[in-house]
This record gives sequence, structure tokens and C-alpha cells, in this order.
Amino acid sequence: MDKKYYVVGSGIVGCVLARELADAGAHVIVFERRNHTGGNVYDYKDEHGIQVHLYGPHIFHTKINRVWEYVTKYCEFKDYNLVCGSVMDGKCVPTSFDFESVDVFFPKEADTIKEHIKMVFGDQKSASVLDMLECEDEYVRMFAQYLYDKDYAPYTAKQWGISPDKVDRQIFKRVPVLFSYGSKYFDDPYQAMPVKGYMELIDNLLDHKNIEVKTGVEALEHIKIKDNEIYIDNEKIDGTVIYTGPIDELFECKFGKLPYRSLRFEWKYEDIESFQDMPVVAYPQAEGYTRITEYKKLPVQDVRGTTYAVEYPLPYVQGESNEPYYPVLTDESKVLFEQYADLAKSVKGLICCGRLADFKYYNMDLAINRALEVADEIKKN
Repeated sequence: MDKKYYVVGSGIVGCVLARELADAGAHVIVFERRNHTGGNVYDYKDEHGIQVHLYGPHIFHTKINRVWEYVTKYCEFKDYNLVCGSVMDGKCVPTSFDFESVDVFFPKEADTIKEHIKMVFGDQKSASVLDMLECEDEYVRMFAQYLYDKDYAPYTAKQWGISPDKVDRQIFKRVPVLFSYGSKYFDDPYQAMPVKGYMELIDNLLDHKNIEVKTGVEALEHIKIKDNEIYIDNEKIDGTVIYTGPIDELFECKFGKLPYRSLRFEWKYEDIESFQDMPVVAYPQAEGYTRITEYKKLPVQDVRGTTYAVEYPLPYVQGESNEPYYPVLTDESKVLFEQYADLAKSVKGLICCGRLADFKYYNMDLAINRALEVADEIKKN
């Protein structure tokens, strides 16, 4: 494959694609707007010697054998089962919510609620809170309504900045209600963290003689689309552009701006052994912020003191210092995205891929899998 590819963005999707194409013989140039590679999985040791994730917690988990085999080629992983919590009415319970939540919040009716859940759902291991809210059984509905009112609805409203009834229903399925004890946040067979951090994975992916990385470069200041052709610095490209950023910005928001959410972090250090019981705790009823991540527990690190980040969601505004993290999926935004997706298909030498470019909420493993599938398609053609 003696071709040239321009990859816009050095997040996990861009890095996997760059490596796959470089291995196939292509020359790859990676443009990264920030002063570091890795996108939002960027991590480092802070001044207190604690490994932190600058853009929020990333925990690797997957059911996909190919993805697990792929990432473990490039760095060493250590098993890590995440435990998360949620604070409601001053009490912290594990999430995903399980029978412990029934006991904590409904001590008098707990046995009855659990019996009714088993009567309604039988051997089913879990359900979404929306499925439970639509149930005819009053006890099942009572428990689900409590969780929805105290956690799902206020957290969703803060996280996405819109009414919960406008958010894509798939969002509510990310944290199911479990019909057992011993809650685990993920049930994937592979759950792990890189031993030396995610940047070892990123650096090893990009370590190839056919890959050239340019950081501190805003690609869209150089790339323009005219008459369904791509130009870089006013010259028609001699290869293919793989774009992983916000798809509306690639087309100068000609149909209108797609909604993305961003985050602001308040970083704090305390000379104490532990700040909270679990590494990641949601605070749905708190004012402004959604969750707190304590990084010495992600993974467990034997260090003095603790560093934690308080997470505040906010709208992404192009040109400001915040980053686009999450596409806001609503009926209206999905229609708008399709206009951009159709336009992208008409542009010669353009491939869009990734959470922002595909306008989809990918977990890390699904993002990697998507990149591998796109690479397969490119090499096949």
C-alpha cells in the first residue's frame, strides 16, 4: 500500500488507524491540535506522583476478543474491576444499582420489593430503569421511580444540559439495575488498566517509521473542502483524509452546530489516605458537578495523600478552551448529523471515524473496534 493518509486527531481512533495503515505500507501524517498525543485518554503522573487522567477517568473493558488481543500487543495490562458509587439522600450505594440499594433506601419494604422483582423478571439478571418504570407492578415501579428521581433524572439533566425525556434512551441503559447482590459496574470478561498508563499504548501505536506526528497543529486551518474535493494549504490532496473531530466543524457548520458536551475539572490534593470509598462516585443531587474521581484508586497506587477531580459538565463551544467530549443524542441532533454524514460521503478522499465524527457514544473498546473495521475496509479496497 504505497499511499498517503492524513489523520486528523491523535486520540485512540486516530492512533489505531495510523498504525494499521502504516503497517500496511502507507505513509501517515497525524495532525493533533493539542500539544500532546492521546486525545482524551492522555494520562501522566502529577506533582504528587499519582497517575491521573487529565480528561476524566478511562477504564478499559470489553467483550470483544479482537480488541483485547490488539491492545495487549502494544502495552501490558493488569486486571482491574471498577467499583462506582452514587450518593443519594446522603447515602452512597454501589452502581450499577443492585439489591443493596433496595435494602438501603427501602429497609421496611425491601423483602417485598425483591420478591416482586423476581416475580416480574424471573431469571433475568438486570433491566434498565426505564423498563422498570413501565412495569405494571407497583413495588417494582416504586423502586425504579426512586432511582429515577434521585439519580438518573438529575444526573442526566446536569450531564447533558437538557431535559431527561429528550435524551436518547440508550443513555439510560448504560447503568442497569441488577437483580442480585455484589454489584459490578461492568460485566465484560476483560477489565483492566495499562500498567504504565494509557500513554504507553498511544506512544507504542505511533512508534512506526511510516508515521509522522505533528502536534500543536489545528488541521482545519489547513484543510478545506471545495466542490467535494479536499485541499490542504490550497493544494488538492495527494491521498486520503481520515477525520476524527466534530463533523460539523469540518464543514464549517453549514447546516448548523451539532451539540456536544464538554467538561471542566477542579483538581484537588489532600494529605489524607482516602477521600471517598470508591474510585468514581456520582453526586446526582449536588449543585453543578456530577462526579468525583479519586485517582490513587484508579488503579490502586501506594502513594502519600490523594488527588481527586470534581467534574462539571458544560456545553462545548467551538473556539473556546474546552474540549468536545460527548455527542448529545436527541431526535433533532440525529437528523442534523445525517445531513453532515451524507455530505461527507460525497467528498472524494474523506473518511470520518470516531465518537465526534460518527456522532455516536462509543466506549473505548467500541471506538477501537470501529477503527479496526475502518482499517480493514481501507486495506481491502
